[in-house]
Amino acid sequence: MPATRRVFLQSSAAAVAASAIAAPARTDANSTIRAAVLGLHGRGRTHVEHLERVPGVEVAVLCDPDEVVLRKAAEDFEKKYGRKVATETDLRKVNDRKDVDVVSVATPNHWHTLATIWACQAGKDVYVEKPGSHNLFEGRKMIEAAKRYDRIVQHGVQLRSNPALQEAVQKMRDGVIGDVYLARGLVYRRRPSIGNKPNATPPKTLNWDLWQGPAQERPYSERYVHYNWHWHWDYGNGDVANQGVHETDMCLWGLGVGLPDEVQAMGGKFLWDDDKETPELLSSCFKYRDAKKMIEFEVRPWDTNDEQGVGVGNLFYGTEGYLAVNGYNGYKTFLGAKREPGPSGSEGDPLGRHFKNFIDAVRSRDASSLNGPVETAHTSSALAHLGNISYRLGRRLEFNPKTETFVGDPEADAMLTRQYREPYVVPEVV
Repeated sequence: MPATRRVFLQSSAAAVAASAIAAPARTDANSTIRAAVLGLHGRGRTHVEHLERVPGVEVAVLCDPDEVVLRKAAEDFEKKYGRKVATETDLRKVNDRKDVDVVSVATPNHWHTLATIWACQAGKDVYVEKPGSHNLFEGRKMIEAAKRYDRIVQHGVQLRSNPALQEAVQKMRDGVIGDVYLARGLVYRRRPSIGNKPNATPPKTLNWDLWQGPAQERPYSERYVHYNWHWHWDYGNGDVANQGVHETDMCLWGLGVGLPDEVQAMGGKFLWDDDKETPELLSSCFKYRDAKKMIEFEVRPWDTNDEQGVGVGNLFYGTEGYLAVNGYNGYKTFLGAKREPGPSGSEGDPLGRHFKNFIDAVRSRDASSLNGPVETAHTSSALAHLGNISYRLGRRLEFNPKTETFVGDPEADAMLTRQYREPYVVPEVV
C-alpha cells in the first residue's frame, strides 16, 4: 500500500458516524421507505422521479449546497407531487435525520464516495451515481464500508437491469459469438467548447466550501459550476468516467473480467482552446494477459461516424462473430464471415428497473440480489481512472490487480488517490 494511503485521518463527522449503531432497515413490505436525494441540478431530479415511482417509496428530503437550485427543486416537487418536501443544504444533516432510510447520491463525482461512506456509517442504504469513485483508492473504500456497516449499495450502472442486455451477456456466455476476446467501449458525444471563465466571488446562495468538499480549495469560477466540473481533474474525470462508465462496466460484464494487467492511453485537446483540463479525445487499451482478452475504449468529442450503428455503446468480438450494444436500447449479433444477422433483443431505458431492484434489496437485506452491486462502483470506475493515469503520465503502465497498485511505479501509485481536505476526508474503514 502506498504511503499516501496510510496518512488519511478520519474527519470528526465520520468518526462520530462510525461509532454509531446502524439504524434498522425497514424491511416490512407494507412500510414506507423514505429517501433523500443529494444533488439536484441535473441527474438528481431523475432520481427523484424514479424513486417516487417505486411502490412504497417516498422522497422525504432534497439536499443541495446551492440554495437557488434547492429551492427550485423543492418548488417543482410540490407542484408535481402535491406535498412539501424537507430541504437541507448540508448532506451531513441528512445523515443525522432519523426519518431517512436511503440516500440517493447525484452529486459531482468528487463527492460520490465520501457521501456513500458517510451514509453507510449513519445506517443508510445508498444508491450512488456513476462513477462510484473519483479515484481507485475510493472504490475499494466503498466496498469495505458497505461490508463493514452491512449496507445495501447500488451503483448507477442501469444497463445491468436491462433484460435485453442480461440476455446478451448470457448469449455470450453460451457461445453465440464463440470465444469472446475483445470488447470496445464507445462514447461519441458532441461536446462543445466551454469557453474561458475568470475566477470570481461565489454567489451568497452557494456554499462553495461544501461544494468543493474533498477537493483542494480553489477560487470559485463559472468554469466549474454547475456542469463543466466534469472536465476538471479535481472534480470530474472526463467523458470516460461520465457517460463512459456505463460502457466500461458493460465491457467488464460482457467479458467477465475485472481489473487489467496492462494499461495504455493517449489523447489530448485538439478542438478547443478552452478551460477543459481533461482530454477531448481519449483512446485507452486494457489487456488481460492470462484471460487472453482486451478492452479498447474510445472517447470522441465532435462530429464523427458510428460503428455498426453504435455511437454510445459497445462492441464485442468473438471467434464466431460479433455483438453490438447500442446505448440503452438492446443488442444485435452478426455471425460468421458473412456477418449474417443472429439473435437480437431490445428494451427501453432500464433506470426504473434499477431503482426498483435497489429498493427490493433494501427490503430483503440481500446485497447479492443487486444488479449493480458496490463492486461495480469500484471496477467500472477504476478502468476509467487507470486510463486517465496512463494518459496523464504519457506512458504504458503495468498494473497488479491483486494488490491494486502499479508494478514498480511509485509515480503512478501516487495518482491512485488524492490529497483530501479536512474535514472532507475519505476514511480508512476499520
